[in-house]
Amino acid sequence: MNNDSLKKRMKEHPQLKLLVHRFIMHPVKTRPNWWIRLFDFLYLKRGKGSVIYRSVRRDLPPFNHFSLGRHSVVEDFACLNNAVGDLIIGDYTRIGLGDTIIGPVQIGNHVNLAQNVTVTGLNHNFELVDKRIDEQGINKKLIVIEDNVWVGANAVILPGVTLGYHSIVAAGSVVTRSIPPYCVCAGIPARVIKRYNFEMNEWERISD
Repeated sequence: MNNDSLKKRMKEHPQLKLLVHRFIMHPVKTRPNWWIRLFDFLYLKRGKGSVIYRSVRRDLPPFNHFSLGRHSVVEDFACLNNAVGDLIIGDYTRIGLGDTIIGPVQIGNHVNLAQNVTVTGLNHNFELVDKRIDEQGINKKLIVIEDNVWVGANAVILPGVTLGYHSIVAAGSVVTRSIPPYCVCAGIPARVIKRYNFEMNEWERISD
């Protein structure tokens, strides 16, 4: 039975889904049980020359995809989480010290995330005031970081955002909407402050 047919069967049988989920995930720590993590080398796809440092927290259950491309690096004290969506990282990409990446997220090639960056495709529902927030479930939207992107330290990238090719996110920014290619964004919420002008061959500032 392949992974897709197992997922389909579990959708049709909620009790089976609960049983499998409990076997894989710790109910309090919300991370894979130790006996699952022992075999993560069998299902985590890693390209040639890639590095994940020992202190990295790997919340990477086997029921969603994870892949790290060739010669990519995940620095110390980062957290990788694909519990609610796939986490795909391309080639020659660096995930910085203390970064948190929560799927669904797709990161391209030659991407650099500086220190303490948060990229999260997950958000919590809160609209029903007569129920606790932790009873209302979550929603998720894919984040796409295209090739050759640089994200500065302490930035936050929120669900549904696409960072276009060769875009730059200034340190400390909170990105709530997509950024076009060849643009620099900054602020809370982030807005485009520079764009590359190919006719003039220079970066030009965007007026307010």
